[in-house]
Amino acid sequence: MKSVFESATQKELLERINSLEASSLAQWGKMNVAQMMRHCAKWDEMALGKVEYNQSLLGKLVGKFALKNMMKDKPVKKNLPSVPSFIMTGSFDFLQEKANWIALIKEYEHATTDGFIHPFFGKLTKEVAGQMAYKHDDHHLRQFNV
Repeated sequence: MKSVFESATQKELLERINSLEASSLAQWGKMNVAQMMRHCAKWDEMALGKVEYNQSLLGKLVGKFALKNMMKDKPVKKNLPSVPSFIMTGSFDFLQEKANWIALIKEYEHATTDGFIHPFFGKLTKEVAGQMAYKHDDHHLRQFNV
């Protein structure tokens, strides 16, 4: 399974992000392209250890079971619920969000994280975190048909 900690995967993501345009339309969901990029950047900040979260009570009850299903070698399903703090509304500058997300993807090359605590899935190892980060970013890039 692909991981954001692999240089070839980083290159793929960067090419796909660079193909986004301010006029890109979502194939599903409620976010516009700038909101999606902000959402993904917040997720990558978490994966890179820049922001820490605690696991929710619901996550403690079913998170590990849901993680097993999420980690199957298939794309993430459309329209799954998001962590509330990752729901983006309002206006964001497309070029600024794109530049910020690109910078975060480039940080994976030198990341020293041992994993992180996902607000729903709980503690993830570096290996699982890298795969989940790719699956998350891939999901949203596919949302915008790139």
